[in-house]
Amino acid sequence: MQETVTEFRQLDLADTLLSALDSMGFVSPTPIQAASIPLLLTGRDALGKAQTGTGKTAAFSLPVLNKVNLSQHKPQAIVMAPTRELAIQVAAEIKVLGQNIKGLKVLEIYGGASIVDQMRALKNGSHIVVGTPGRVKDLISRKQLHLDEVHTFVLDEADEMLKMGFVDDVTWIMEQAPETAQRVLFSATMPPIVKEIVDRFLRDPARIDVAGENRTVSQVSQQFWVVKGVEKDEAMSRLLETENTDASIVFVRTRQDTERLADWLSSRGFKAAALHGDIPQSLRERTVDHIKRGVIDILVATDVVARGLDVPRITHVFNYDIPFDVESYIHRIGRTGRAGRDGKAILLVRTNQIRMLRTIERVTKSRMEEIQLPLRDLVAASRLNRLGEELAAQKEQTNVDAFVELVEKLQESIDVDAATLAAMLLQRQQGNRPLFYKGPDPMIAAIERESQRRERRGDDRRGDRPERGDRRGDRPERGERRSFNNADWDTYQLQVGREQGVQVKDIVGAIANELGLSKEFIGAIKLAPSHTFVQLPKKMTAEVSEQLKKLRIRQNDVKAVVVEGEVLREHRPRTGNRDGNRGGERSGHRGSRDGNRSGERGGERRFDRNRGNDSRGGYRGNRDGAARPAGDRKPRTDA
Repeated sequence: MQETVTEFRQLDLADTLLSALDSMGFVSPTPIQAASIPLLLTGRDALGKAQTGTGKTAAFSLPVLNKVNLSQHKPQAIVMAPTRELAIQVAAEIKVLGQNIKGLKVLEIYGGASIVDQMRALKNGSHIVVGTPGRVKDLISRKQLHLDEVHTFVLDEADEMLKMGFVDDVTWIMEQAPETAQRVLFSATMPPIVKEIVDRFLRDPARIDVAGENRTVSQVSQQFWVVKGVEKDEAMSRLLETENTDASIVFVRTRQDTERLADWLSSRGFKAAALHGDIPQSLRERTVDHIKRGVIDILVATDVVARGLDVPRITHVFNYDIPFDVESYIHRIGRTGRAGRDGKAILLVRTNQIRMLRTIERVTKSRMEEIQLPLRDLVAASRLNRLGEELAAQKEQTNVDAFVELVEKLQESIDVDAATLAAMLLQRQQGNRPLFYKGPDPMIAAIERESQRRERRGDDRRGDRPERGDRRGDRPERGERRSFNNADWDTYQLQVGREQGVQVKDIVGAIANELGLSKEFIGAIKLAPSHTFVQLPKKMTAEVSEQLKKLRIRQNDVKAVVVEGEVLREHRPRTGNRDGNRGGERSGHRGSRDGNRSGERGGERRFDRNRGNDSRGGYRGNRDGAARPAGDRKPRTDA
């Protein structure tokens, strides 16, 4: 079967799925898809061995979608992934593959998000559920996730899932599976723990072992920049102006972003156009022809053009948004380095996406170079050099005698010398792309913060940090960084709150990522139903203040305004230890490791940065509301 299947149309898939594949530019299945889909369509249990990036998500998603009964409202398929990021990615791909199935509901569930919202979504009906094992088990235990109509269970990246400590959760879930349900497991490796799960729960599984060609483009140099200091739009502008490009593709995730970013670049003098699947075919062909002929130099595109687009003059691929999977990344960077020419791929990645970047490196067997964004002075110098080159070329090709006469008339009429007149014309010519900048570059501060962070991390690794016993009280480094008082801070009111589904982590993440402020420059945070108070430094640059005015959180404009009066208490360094109470800067109580609680909770919710990504608090309560003893706690890695 694997050797004879050369196109998706040879597989017994519904027309809705085939039309979606056609619109995405997929014609031929990958080896894992050609081997898996016919077997999974029969309902047989299967064990697939395949690396990330070989197309395995579509390999199990297409058979699941092919069997969906829209008249049933309980889940019909459960897909489990090791992390929240992967669960989101898998759910997104299933939605894209099922885009032509009217009424299809795909729900992602994972820890760290509102379980109430997830329970409400399940009550409203979901055909396919994609989740992390911990949250899937939790919702089954609460009798909110019903398995009586589930016909397929899929374990994606099973080796990673079990290695992260989900053995008990996965085992428990599989024990609840209906006897008639199909069980499918995909794993890159087959350690003993995976074999135990296979032997226990899979019934005479078909074994699919496709090595999957781990490809990368040898002619393409790969680099990445970690988003900090400036917004991604500004970053793209700097890269496009300082890189030695001929033509470029900028990949984004949504068609709305293609239009928005293309318009933004065009307004700043770039020859850019949007390209996505909703553009009529005739306009798409015209746009591709324009970049081939040099009418435009930049395509802002979705992944739909990553298949089949062949323009030899494309020297650079910019990944404005990181792709959902390695396969898409490989197709993206394959648009450059063609016709024997060298190419370059640059990825803009947020700190919470580094894991996906490392996955790309592992699968493509390559190592990306981290780069710093060009500073504004370098951008200005690049603009001046380009202007000089253009004027030099114009000097050789154009008769300017008539304009010389016009300059003389202007000098006489407005009474200025030639140098001043030239400066005035040059000032008008620069438009939205200034030839020099005033004020500090926010990237300089961002680079300095990163340098200090790495230096501190290096000190820690060299053993310069205090002994564990010394770290139970005040933490000198953290206390030093937070030695502010209210005179150092302004309190801002943001017009978003709990009613918009905003959490403290959303506030911190938006300010850190979009304004470029590191966490030591974010003070106390107080959530209310319709708004949020947050402390930010008084001495922010004008550019950061301007970015704050444009800040959006969960698709809502925050409309930040400074408020007077002591809305929030003085911002003080956190103290305390693991065994008891925290310092007086927190009004609320927290459970200690042994379940004790102290103090009374005030009305203020604060962000505890000592807890990383864990938003569950200091203890987990049992079902009856009592605190769980320390000895009964199990390590949790559910994202």
